[in-house]
Amino acid sequence: MHNHMSKFFIAFLAFLLSVPAVAEDQELAKLFAQQGIDGTIVISSLHSGKTFIHNDLRAKHRLSPASTFKVLNTLISLEENVILDKNSVFKWDGHTYANADLNHDQTLDSAFKISCVWCYQELARKVGAEKYRNYLQNLPYGELREPFDVTNFWLDGSLEISAVEQVAFLKKVYQRTLPFSPSSYETLQQIMLMEKTPTYTLRAKTGFTGRVKPPIGWYVGYVEIAKEVWFFATNIEVRDEKDLPLRQKLTREALQAKGVIE
Repeated sequence: MHNHMSKFFIAFLAFLLSVPAVAEDQELAKLFAQQGIDGTIVISSLHSGKTFIHNDLRAKHRLSPASTFKVLNTLISLEENVILDKNSVFKWDGHTYANADLNHDQTLDSAFKISCVWCYQELARKVGAEKYRNYLQNLPYGELREPFDVTNFWLDGSLEISAVEQVAFLKKVYQRTLPFSPSSYETLQQIMLMEKTPTYTLRAKTGFTGRVKPPIGWYVGYVEIAKEVWFFATNIEVRDEKDLPLRQKLTREALQAKGVIE
């Protein structure tokens, strides 16, 4: 009996050790604590398999992607030929927005970089609900709940994705293993470029929605360095507008803490 129990215990211990659990990263936790902000960050390498996480529970919790959905939405729109390339033009309809940057014609490149909601709503109407439904059922990208409004589903909580899922999705985008054409990937790669230095290249997208409670802010993307690619997904609970810059600030500090960038 005793022998049987010890065998069981050893088997159980082996099982526990085989379960992939990422311990709370104290360095990253400290960065969030300094800002007094509720949030999560996942940083994961492509080749070495290293992953660092602050707030594992929140990292697996699905939230509205807000404008980070523009990464996938761009690929879908290009694939469906509702827009052709980064220089394709969106005609402004004259509606005045609080953000003056939105009040003129845009290209796909500028629409992505300034997060032009009306531009992507125009694309969404052209793509249509049925195509989004099909893509989202067949791609590893969170969960879409029915019924949904085709011009708001990525902002109003109908579509949700976790930080862990964002990173897994971005790895597939980088490796081009999803069913999109080389030209669609190429255009996305061009418009996602945010920063290029002699030591690293950063491609990323911000996101924010106040239509869900509490409001959510995102920053997702990847950093290419000499022999590695690091993917990241940060989301925070946005208390007011002053918190918005923390999306990039916390991400940059986290990447520096882990030695990804200087």
